[in-house]
Amino acid sequence: MCTMIVQQIAIEGSGKGRDDWFNVRQASVSYDHPFHVPLEHALNIDFVNEAQGPSARVAVELNAASARALAETILAVLDRADAGGYL
Repeated sequence: MCTMIVQQIAIEGSGKGRDDWFNVRQASVSYDHPFHVPLEHALNIDFVNEAQGPSARVAVELNAASARALAETILAVLDRADAGGYL
């Protein structure tokens, strides 16, 4: 059964696609059926630039434990950068 859980956010960054780097302008985060990882449901993140078409996309599918660990690690690294005066 599909969960239909999805949120989109405008972002600013770069992603490495099949052919080259491209500007990333949006991320879609969902918890639903993955396309590749052999799980019933996964946290799916798509980094995209819709203006550049389907090739401007980087997709990641993670199990729940990996997604939580990644989120915690991102926050920890940003906290360290902030404490060090780099942000």
